[in-house]
Amino acid sequence: MKTPIKDQFRVPPFLVFFLIHKTQFVVGALSFQRSLAKSSGHDAWMAVIITGIICHILIWMVYKILDKAKGDLIQIHQYTFGKWVGGLLSIFFIGYFVLECIFVLRSYIEIIQVWMFPLMKTWAFAFVFLLSAYYIVSNGFRTVTGICFVGVVLPLYVLLTFLVPLEFSNFRNLLPVWDTSMKNLGHSVINMGFQFLGFTQLFLYYPFIQKPETSQKWAHYGNLFSTVIYLFILLVTLVYFKQEHLLKTTWPTLTLWKIIQFPFVERFEFIGITSWSIIVLPIICLDAWVTSRIVKQLFKIKQRKAVVIFLLVCLIGCSLLKDSESLQSVNNFTSYIINTIYIYIPFLFIVYHIRYKVRERA
Repeated sequence: MKTPIKDQFRVPPFLVFFLIHKTQFVVGALSFQRSLAKSSGHDAWMAVIITGIICHILIWMVYKILDKAKGDLIQIHQYTFGKWVGGLLSIFFIGYFVLECIFVLRSYIEIIQVWMFPLMKTWAFAFVFLLSAYYIVSNGFRTVTGICFVGVVLPLYVLLTFLVPLEFSNFRNLLPVWDTSMKNLGHSVINMGFQFLGFTQLFLYYPFIQKPETSQKWAHYGNLFSTVIYLFILLVTLVYFKQEHLLKTTWPTLTLWKIIQFPFVERFEFIGITSWSIIVLPIICLDAWVTSRIVKQLFKIKQRKAVVIFLLVCLIGCSLLKDSESLQSVNNFTSYIINTIYIYIPFLFIVYHIRYKVRERA
């Protein structure tokens, strides 16, 4: 049974641009260059373009499903696979969003501990961060959308900092073009897919968009904006670093910032890391909101209580990840889930439309 969403709780279609981009551009933007270069070398920029195109196709599929269903992921699963199987598939997405939140927040905390405050307790920072997320999420989806808007607009100045390394760059690092194999390029596309999968949350907040069928172009614009930014950052990185140096650099973006100096600021990377908090916070809030939305519909638990449970699980998860090795294990496991979701969306697209046509004829 579909519950109509009142207009006062919905957001304008153009804000989908910020919702899509915000979930695609998070903490991975500080380190993605290394994994791509490891597979494809100086041709890694091709993987960003290919991944962006794949995501455009998947966003089109998501909208084709949602425009017909006029509901969210839970209703689509139950319509397509039945109550029990559909419920299990929705629970799978709960697990994915929880893992994503834990990984993103713990990765950001690790950066702060390595670059700024080595003695800082993981649980203390996570608690304060998640408490802020609760305050935002408890005020509803419109507030979550607002923080996503702020998380896109305020840190835009950071993009200008990537112009500084161009003074010391060698554009011959990009030659020769197509110097990698299709297999290696495929590995880079898979690695890049980790950064772009945020659009899956569209399955949950679609009913909260005013005239949602008109928001598709904004979703594509958001994905295109993410692709352009990742491509820009990667190209700057490739022309600045030599390959052997890049492969030994854990956070290439932070290393690029180290060369920036002002009379009043000697360590600009500290400002960059601090600014990144406003980039990380919205994805935590959106993960908390979509997860609590699923829990509310599946288990009939109030959404605020579900948010508290979600944030407590994330706090415990962040506290249990003591070192880089355990964080990398979560990263590897999450990557398998992401690859599964990339395959699952076309599968759901096909099965849903077959089911829809069969029921229409009946």
